[in-house]
Amino acid sequence: MNADSIVGLSVAIALLGYLVLALIFPERF
Repeated sequence: MNADSIVGLSVAIALLGYLVLALIFPERF
């Protein structure tokens, strides 16, 4: 894996995690 794919996966995972947290804890966002 090169740096671009690692950065892309990190961003995608971060966005998915943020969306899941926003759905679970809507009062915090």
